[in-house]
Amino acid sequence: MYIEQGYKGNIGLWKYAVIPWAFIAFMALNYIATINSPVSVEDTMAQIIEKLGSNLVLIILLIPLAFGLIVVLLWTYIVHHQSITSLTTSRKRIDWKRVFFAFAFWGGITVLLTGIDIYLSPDDYVLNFDVPKFFVLLLIAVILIPMQTSFEEYLFRGHMMQGLGIWARNRWVPLVVTSVLFGLMHIANPEVEKLGLGIMVYYVGTGFFLAILTLMDEGLELALGFHAANNLITALLVTADWTAFQTHSIYRDVSEPGLGWDVLIPVLVIYPLLLLFFSRKYGWKNWKEKLFGKVMAQQEFTALQDEQPHLA
Repeated sequence: MYIEQGYKGNIGLWKYAVIPWAFIAFMALNYIATINSPVSVEDTMAQIIEKLGSNLVLIILLIPLAFGLIVVLLWTYIVHHQSITSLTTSRKRIDWKRVFFAFAFWGGITVLLTGIDIYLSPDDYVLNFDVPKFFVLLLIAVILIPMQTSFEEYLFRGHMMQGLGIWARNRWVPLVVTSVLFGLMHIANPEVEKLGLGIMVYYVGTGFFLAILTLMDEGLELALGFHAANNLITALLVTADWTAFQTHSIYRDVSEPGLGWDVLIPVLVIYPLLLLFFSRKYGWKNWKEKLFGKVMAQQEFTALQDEQPHLA
């Protein structure tokens, strides 16, 4: 009953529209500016980094999204009069064990897979480890990247999912809409310019994976942990001249990027295996109902809460 947690606030569907529309408008303007710029995103990033340094550029990129997290949480608490707990989960309390388990689990897999790739393709990587610069990066990344990823989770899989679900009275609309919009949010990334629109399969597929994770687990905890690990560990381990995060990471990928069938491996292989693993660990059932079923009316949800207060 994660979507129905939105009923615990002061319902007004317009309240769910303000932040998403403002963010979508900002991203649309950013994309228009990007495609009309005479200079490529990669060249622009290189010029800015050369002038300011990659650590300062990383801060500039992350601060607006970290601020966005604060805006979403304050909007929920002040405008919706809804608790942060009910925006996060259907459980009585936020399950931090889930957050940290997903972080450690996916972080470990990321390190393992990256290590294997470096071992098998050593010519594609150069050691980039500079102790002083790396530890500055570590401080910046540990503070700001989880705020960036949490903003995206609370906006798409929290705020928007609850609002769309209550409006549509079903689960498939928020599942599809939030996943597609999450993917489109990345369309101005330098990776898209470098590899082409085909990379959007990965971004949209990741959106669907995180949305399914949220709906099946009835909360954001696993998605919060996974997303933070994915971005943080990657930023610390490997960088490249054509990625959104160009950092003083341990390794630099110097291979020539290309878009092939490997873009489908996460979407068609890794994500389904992860969903199977989490479903076994947390005992998920009723997949059809949780992903495509109806959302309770407010009166029905309120009556259920009154009858079974331990579920609140």
